[in-house]
Amino acid sequence: MSTSGYVKALVGAHVVLIQNGSVFLIRRFNTGFSDGCYSIPAGHVDDGENIIDAAVREAREEAGITIDAHDLIFSHVVHIRKLNPDEMDRMQFFFMCERWQGEPTNCEPEKCDHADWFPIDRLPENMVTYVRQALIEHARSSAFSTLDE
Repeated sequence: MSTSGYVKALVGAHVVLIQNGSVFLIRRFNTGFSDGCYSIPAGHVDDGENIIDAAVREAREEAGITIDAHDLIFSHVVHIRKLNPDEMDRMQFFFMCERWQGEPTNCEPEKCDHADWFPIDRLPENMVTYVRQALIEHARSSAFSTLDE
């Protein structure tokens, strides 16, 4: 959606938790968005919040872990271009993390029905499209990609 020719976009913060070659994934459930698909701890950046604080907050809310902001390493951004002019574009920022406190778990069972570790080179087929894309592009050392919806 644009105003005066400028794109307005929702911004998302995603945390890629990596341990022993595996990534922590949670399967969406009963949310109305990509239900039945795996994703990673993530969410929208709140008004007045910086993206790193949003990533730390989402990891705490969704996976029950504490992350030091300095342990987040920028990995990738996906610009999701909405082809419907009534929808806002999305800018999805991904941060890798290999250090945290606590054991990742599903802290939102009303929104997610499964959580587990998956080998990063054998991701499940049923994943949120742009999350899969970001993980694949990160493995290729690509910091940016686009997706038209």
